[in-house]
Amino acid sequence: MRRAVTDDDKLARRAEILTAAKTVFADRGYSATTMADIARAAEVSYGVAYWYFASKDELFTALMAEEEAALRAHIVAAFGEAPALDLRAVLHGAVFATFEFFEADRAAAALLFRDSLVLGHDFDKHLAGMFGRFIDDFEVSVRSAKARGEVADVPSRLVAFTVTAVVSQLAIRRLSVDDGFSAEQAAAFVVSMVFDGIGSHRTS
Repeated sequence: MRRAVTDDDKLARRAEILTAAKTVFADRGYSATTMADIARAAEVSYGVAYWYFASKDELFTALMAEEEAALRAHIVAAFGEAPALDLRAVLHGAVFATFEFFEADRAAAALLFRDSLVLGHDFDKHLAGMFGRFIDDFEVSVRSAKARGEVADVPSRLVAFTVTAVVSQLAIRRLSVDDGFSAEQAAAFVVSMVFDGIGSHRTS
C-alpha cells in the first residue's frame, strides 16, 4: 500500500483503518479481535495500525465517537423535517431516525450497544456520555413544550431519560426480533405511548 504522506493521505488512511475495524469488531466482537486482525482487514502493516492508534482500546473509542457523530447527524437531519415547535413531531423524527440508522448499519449497533456494554468503566462512561447528550437535547425540547403548555407539568429530565432508554432498548431488540412493525410504525408506537399512554380510554 502506498505510504500516506500528506495530511489528506493520513486522514484517509486513518478512515480506512476505522472502517476495517468496524467490520472486524462487528463480526468477531471486541474481545476476540486483535490489532493484527484489523491491520490485515485494512491491508496495512501491524506497525502502521499502531502508528495511528496506540491500542485497541483507543481505536475502539475513536470508532464509537465516529458512530455517535454519524447517529447525531442523522437525527439532526430528521429534526430539520419536523416543525421546530412541535414536540410530538420532533420526537417522532428522532425515534424514526434512530431505528432507521441502526437497521441500515447493524455494525454500528453492535459497536454501540453490544460490545461497549461489556468493556468496562471507560467504555461505559463513553456510552453514558453519548446517551447523556441525547437526554440533554430532548430535555430542552420538553422544557420548551412545557413552557408553551403543549405537555403536562412533568419532570423534564426524567421524561428525557425514560424516552432515551426506551428507544435504545427497542433499537437493540429490533436487530434480532421481528415484531412485524416497520421503523415508521415502531416510531409512531413510541410517540403514541409517550403522549397518549396505554390505558383504556373509555367513554361514559
